[in-house]
Amino acid sequence: MDKEYIGVDVSKDTLDVAEYTSNKTWQAANSEEGIGQILDVLIKKSPALVIMESTGGYEFSLAVALSKNNVPFAVVNPREVRNFAKATKKLAKTDSIDSRVLAHFAAVIRPEPQKVPDEATQEMEDLLARRNQLVEMITAEKNRLHLARKSVKGEIVEHIDFLETKLAGINSNLSEKIKQNPILNIKEKILRSVPGIGQVSTFSLLISLPELGELNRKQIAALVGVAPLNHDSGKYRGKRVTWGGRKGVRKVLYMAALSAIKHNIIISSFYNHLCEAGKVKKIALVACMRKLLTIVNAMLKNNTPWYYAVC
Repeated sequence: MDKEYIGVDVSKDTLDVAEYTSNKTWQAANSEEGIGQILDVLIKKSPALVIMESTGGYEFSLAVALSKNNVPFAVVNPREVRNFAKATKKLAKTDSIDSRVLAHFAAVIRPEPQKVPDEATQEMEDLLARRNQLVEMITAEKNRLHLARKSVKGEIVEHIDFLETKLAGINSNLSEKIKQNPILNIKEKILRSVPGIGQVSTFSLLISLPELGELNRKQIAALVGVAPLNHDSGKYRGKRVTWGGRKGVRKVLYMAALSAIKHNIIISSFYNHLCEAGKVKKIALVACMRKLLTIVNAMLKNNTPWYYAVC
């Protein structure tokens, strides 16, 4: 008998579970007790895969519990699941239907099982997320400062100073945690040797892209979302486009590429060559992002700093 594929629709308060083969569904609370009830069933069934959508953190407790009990699971992009639902003409949306769609998605697409990061990695992910939030708040406050009247300008300046102090503290905390990790410490030194990659880029690449140095150049480019994808049909030959991937990493890579165009002779020469060949600047910049990513991926794979990588 083939193993079962399980879909779990996660919300703040409930977990709706569906089995693909039997079409059986049930519900439990998204709590320690409810997760325990689900585990009792799943451990007995020994499913091929349990999948759930990324819900901003509500799925994390279940993922941890599944990982600890060696139940294979995957957390998938909600957009991919909705596109799958549309393709299979399941347009209605309820918790029960969503869990059935997830189970069907698991059985057909069969995403790779995942692992929950260790506690130290989770702490760094939380710190990086908080760092990004602080940067957004500082940017918003600085924008307000330009239009603020004299009566509130002082308060905004004080708030900006407070936020920047908190930001500096998180930067220091992240740096210390990376130094305490022998593997990340080596990777950090390699990344920081690249002209154009600074502290912020290094934080994001190490924490949000742990696959860097483990995959080939096409796989890592696709994972980040900077790989050119075909858009052809019949005799039509469309433009190559980039799509999907990890938005946060791509944003950081964009800024790193801008810096590298100014300070990194390899990336600068490549960018100028593309522009001289008639490429639109935006396309040339994306190509530079991809090239920079490819270079650092190879550097980490071969444990080679920038000087030796380009010589």
